[in-house]
Amino acid sequence: MNANPLDLYLDLLKKTLTASIYDESAWEIKGLQETGPKRWFYEFLRRKSILIIRAKRYDPIKREEGVDWPLFGYTMTGHRRLDNVQNCVEEVLRSNVPGDFIETGAWRGGTTIFMRALLRVFDVTDRKVWVADSFEGLPAPKNEDDGADFSNVRQLKVSLEQVRHHFEKFQLLDDQVAFLKGWFCDTLPSAPIDKLAILRLDGDLYSSTMDSLVNLYHKVSKGGFVIVDDYYSWPSCRRAVTEFLGSKSISPEIKAIDWTGAYWKV
Repeated sequence: MNANPLDLYLDLLKKTLTASIYDESAWEIKGLQETGPKRWFYEFLRRKSILIIRAKRYDPIKREEGVDWPLFGYTMTGHRRLDNVQNCVEEVLRSNVPGDFIETGAWRGGTTIFMRALLRVFDVTDRKVWVADSFEGLPAPKNEDDGADFSNVRQLKVSLEQVRHHFEKFQLLDDQVAFLKGWFCDTLPSAPIDKLAILRLDGDLYSSTMDSLVNLYHKVSKGGFVIVDDYYSWPSCRRAVTEFLGSKSISPEIKAIDWTGAYWKV
């Protein structure tokens, strides 16, 4: 049986966005999280346009689950979480659930690129994809309960210009893509979003997760979806979700996507 060309396109797009078609994407840049004198050494080499690469064996299971960080590629979410995004998008379109799509915490833009591609595939022209990020990496935790400190990890610092360019590479940068640059506490309260059909959270920290929920959850239409990328892997993120839902007396059926991601229907 011949596969549907659109299914082939989406499958290839997932493999490209996760860099699953390149074994070399499992290689590791040394020094990205070094501190002290070693950090200075790696920074010196980087200024000379020199990187030290450790060759590592590509593990398709890790990439399927989104466990490893691809050396290149556009998302760390892995195939299963992209499958979840596709399933949620298809359901809200099939059920005519009103609203746009947003991801709060976009890194290189891969998941939002995939969202925009799905709108293109299904010829949807009346919805936007919102890309919310500092485009400067993760903020420093506000306190020890806010989560781990990844604010100095160079690999997580991707500029707005780079992310826009990534959309352009896939011919998906147009007026149905909107960017919200800045810390969530500054951008989300005044974001010009009327309704959402999909709210995807990938802010890691308690404060970032809470900022996203407080400012956007009430905009999610009935029948829409909330997806939390770090629900099982970041205790601070899960605590924010638990406390927010408790404060609203909401008890959704939270379903696991994989080892870290979770989602529910509003």
